[in-house]
Amino acid sequence: MDNFIVSARKYRPATFETVVGQQHITNTLKNAIRNNQLAQAFLFCGPRGVGKTTCARILAKTINCTNLQPNGEACGECASCKAFENGNSFNVHELDAASNNSVDDIRSLIDQVRIPPQAARYKVYIIDEVHMLSQAAFNAFLKTLEEPPHYAIFILATTEKHKILPTILSRCQIFDFNRIRVDDMAAHLASIAGKENISYEPDGLHIIAQKADGGLRDALSMFDQIVSFSGGKVTYRSVIDNLNILDYDYYFNITDSLLQEDTGKVLLFFDEILSRGFDGAHFIAGLCEHFRNLLVSKDQSTLKLLEVSEGIKNKYLQQSQSSPVSFLLSAMNIANQCDINYKLSKNQRLQVELALLKMCHLPSAFNMVASPLTATSAADGSLKKKPDTSAVAAPIPTNKINNEASVLSDAPLSYNTTKPQSVENKQAAEVKEQAPAEKPKIFIPSPSLGSLSIKIPSLTDTGKTVEEEAEEEDPYLKGNDRVDFTMDNFLQCWSDFAAKIKADGKKNLVTIFIANAPRMLKPYEFEIVVGTKLQENLFKEERPALHNYLRGRLKNFTIEVNARVDEQEVVRKPYTAIEKFQYLAARNPQLVDLRNRFNLDFD
Repeated sequence: MDNFIVSARKYRPATFETVVGQQHITNTLKNAIRNNQLAQAFLFCGPRGVGKTTCARILAKTINCTNLQPNGEACGECASCKAFENGNSFNVHELDAASNNSVDDIRSLIDQVRIPPQAARYKVYIIDEVHMLSQAAFNAFLKTLEEPPHYAIFILATTEKHKILPTILSRCQIFDFNRIRVDDMAAHLASIAGKENISYEPDGLHIIAQKADGGLRDALSMFDQIVSFSGGKVTYRSVIDNLNILDYDYYFNITDSLLQEDTGKVLLFFDEILSRGFDGAHFIAGLCEHFRNLLVSKDQSTLKLLEVSEGIKNKYLQQSQSSPVSFLLSAMNIANQCDINYKLSKNQRLQVELALLKMCHLPSAFNMVASPLTATSAADGSLKKKPDTSAVAAPIPTNKINNEASVLSDAPLSYNTTKPQSVENKQAAEVKEQAPAEKPKIFIPSPSLGSLSIKIPSLTDTGKTVEEEAEEEDPYLKGNDRVDFTMDNFLQCWSDFAAKIKADGKKNLVTIFIANAPRMLKPYEFEIVVGTKLQENLFKEERPALHNYLRGRLKNFTIEVNARVDEQEVVRKPYTAIEKFQYLAARNPQLVDLRNRFNLDFD
C-alpha cells in the first residue's frame, strides 16, 4: 500500500501563483525579486495555516533560481530548484525556534552565516515561530540581523508579532498575512476534489471553509477527514454530521416559528438541539449569526458580506423578505444579552428559553405599535381596544420597545393605551362640568424654597381653612388679611408654639426656639438666628406649621419667619464637663483654687 500523504502536504503551493488568498504579499515579493530589491530580513506574521512558512520556502527557492521566469516565478527545473525540492539544498536552512530557542542555538546559526553559499547567489535562513526565542537569543541575534553578509537573507515567521522585540521588528521588512476568505478556501478545496476524483457538494465545502476560520491547513485536514468518513463523497449532510456542526435548517425553521409566534415549535426545536449534544451557548451564538446574515441579505450592497454557498444564500434572501428589520434588530439584541448572561446563569437552559420566548412576542409588540388603537372603558372597568379612523397618534408601549432596539429584553412588555388628544380634551371637559366643587388644597412648601414668601392655606378640624375660621370669628378680617399686633403678642405666641413642640417630643426643635428670640426685620417679617446648617434645615421643615399657628393666633396672614445661620452670633452652650467648669470658673474664679487645693479631676 502506498504511503498516504495528507492534502496539506501533497498540495502545498510550490509557486507564488498557487498561494491562496495572499496576493498582496506574493505580488510584492515577485516585484522585489524582478527589481533586485530584496531586503536583508523579512518577517512573516499572521494566524496559523495561512501560508507564512510556505511563502518563505517559495521565496528561498525563487531567489536562487538560475532560470527565473518573466513573471517572477522559479523555473522548477534548474539544479538549485531540484535540490530544494529534493530537500538537499545547502543554501536553505530552516530552524524551529520553538525547540531551538537558546542563545547557543542562535550562536551556532551565526557561525553558519559566515560560510558563503555554494553554487548559488544567496544563503537563506528560515526561522519559524521566532517569538519563542529567549531574551538572550534575541540579543545575540541583533547584530547579525542588522549587518548580515551580502549573501545572507533571513526570513522570520511568527503567529505572535507582539512578543518580538521592537529592535528586531525595526530590522525587518514586515508582511502581515490575512485570514483566507471562505470563498477562496472553498474554491481551492473544489480544485483538490477535482484532482482526486472526489464528488462534492458546494454547500459541504463552504461549511468546511467556515469551520476552518481562515486557516487553509485546518480546512485541508477537515477535508481529508470527511473524505475518509463519507467514502469519497463530500456532502453537506456528511460534513455537518462528522464535524458536529449545527444545521442551517434549524436556524431557518426556528426563525420561521419566531415570526409565526409559535412558541411550542421553538421550544421543541431547542430541545432537539440540546438532545443532539449541542451547547446552548453554541446555539445562541449561531442564532445571532443567522439574524446578522438575514439583516445583511436585505441590502444588495452588503450582500457580499454573506460568506455562504449559493444555495444557502438563496435561502437567506428568501427568508429576509419576510423578516422585518425591526424584528431582526430586536432579536439580535435579545440573543446578544442572552449570550452575555449565559455563563453567569445557574439555569442556562432557562436563560435561552426565556430569550426565545421574548423573541416570539416581538411581532405582536410591533403590530401593537403599528396599528392605531383607541382605548375605551367597559362597564366592568376593563380596557377595550377598537380601531380609530381619526388621524390620531397610535399608542406606544411604555418601555418604547426597550430603547427602540429590544422589546422584552430586560422587562415584560406593557402597553399604555392612551386616548387620542381630541377625545381626552372632550371627555375632560365633560368631567369638569359634572365634578362637584373641590375643597381647597393643602400646599406644603419644600424646604429648598428657603425664605420664599408663600401664602399657605391650612384645613382645620371643621374642614375650613384657618383664614375662613378667623373671618367667621372676626368680621373685620373679611377682605383684610392684616391685623396689627404687638411684639409681646408675637413673643407670647412664639413661646406657646415652643411649648407645643416640646410636648410633641421634638427636642431638637425646642433648642432652636428657646435659644434666641426672633427679631423683626420689617412689619410682619421676622428672623431667627441658628448656629448650624442642620438647625436651619430642621427649622425649614417646621416652618409651615409655625406659620399656620402664628397666622391663626394673631389673625395676620402675611407673617413670615425665616432662619439665618450665624455661628458667631449664636451663644454656644457648654456641653462637656471641661466646658461647664470653664464657664462657671469665668463667673467664680474661686472654683479654680478649690480644684487645685483638693486635686480634683473631671469624671
